[in-house]
Amino acid sequence: MSPSMLATPVVVEENKKYQMGVKHLCGNGLTKVPSKYIWPEPDRPIFTKSDNLIKPKQNLKLPIIDFAELFGPNRPQVLRTIAEACETYGFFQVVNHGMEGDVSRNMIEVCKRFFELPYEERSKYMTSDMSAPVRYGTSFNQSKDNVFCWRDFLKLLAHPLPDYLPYWPTSPSDFRSLAATYAKETKEMFEMMVKVILESLEIDGEDDEAAEELEQGSQLMVVNCYPPCPEPELTLGMPPHSDYGFLTLLLQDDVEGLQILFRDEWVTVDPIPGSFVVNVGDHLEIFSNGRYKSVLHRVLVNSTKPRISVASLHSFPFTSVVKPSPKLIDKRNPPRYMETDFATFLQYVSSREPKWKNFLESRKIDHRLII
Repeated sequence: MSPSMLATPVVVEENKKYQMGVKHLCGNGLTKVPSKYIWPEPDRPIFTKSDNLIKPKQNLKLPIIDFAELFGPNRPQVLRTIAEACETYGFFQVVNHGMEGDVSRNMIEVCKRFFELPYEERSKYMTSDMSAPVRYGTSFNQSKDNVFCWRDFLKLLAHPLPDYLPYWPTSPSDFRSLAATYAKETKEMFEMMVKVILESLEIDGEDDEAAEELEQGSQLMVVNCYPPCPEPELTLGMPPHSDYGFLTLLLQDDVEGLQILFRDEWVTVDPIPGSFVVNVGDHLEIFSNGRYKSVLHRVLVNSTKPRISVASLHSFPFTSVVKPSPKLIDKRNPPRYMETDFATFLQYVSSREPKWKNFLESRKIDHRLII
């Protein structure tokens, strides 16, 4: 029997092991990163020992929005700050947002406990169906990724909540109740943010079809688990990507890891306890006709601390057509993006390995080609 024939079952077995996730892999003890997780050199994070000696760590303090100030005399200035943040960074941080501290702390805590469950319990929710109401998996897209990311995730469809809650995990025993409270409160926060975003674009949110659609729109919660990694300089927790959706509200624990591409450099976002990181999604870039930018971001891992984050992605209903707002289009500002919908997005990401902002780029209109 030839060596190649002998090697095939070994390769299959190795792939099976990686499909079970990083948490399962780390539970068996690791001193080196398996080759499946090693990124090509140009894509790796740059923090070797020599770099640390020469170049100080690049951390970024995002614009901070005090939500309480939107209800006082400083509202016009806060709106200007939000507009500048969406145009320049594609990200900002929100404090005094109204969510009780216990709600966010409980969410982080119960998610930690979910990932500490035995693999057999977590794997009940493992599926390659991207439209499943609950989906547990690993990497970015474990069925398409050539190189895997150092991440396990739990995705939960969350609106309308009564439709999806019966599918959510029943272990830990308080998972559903704590996650449901968190989902409701982030949905309320998103609805307030939509009004503010529309006003910053000089659109009347009270009389806008898009505002009504967004109120009834989709909500997807993505819980990310990034275990400690023995060689974090070789891999990524998540590759560079932009978020599909209108706005993402990100809750983090106190371990840094989020990086955004700012002025062609990767910079780390400082976590602020009790805050939410809010970022522009592809749908908001399309809706604003390119004024607000969905910005590339990625996640680093580290060798000592696990990291948990909860991203709540909000957008139009899955059946809606997303297009530039008619209120932002005129002869000087023609539509810069084609109409799109969720089915188009699913077809796109199901057929290839998602990279950078490729889907959004595929929706752009090049007016130089139009006669």
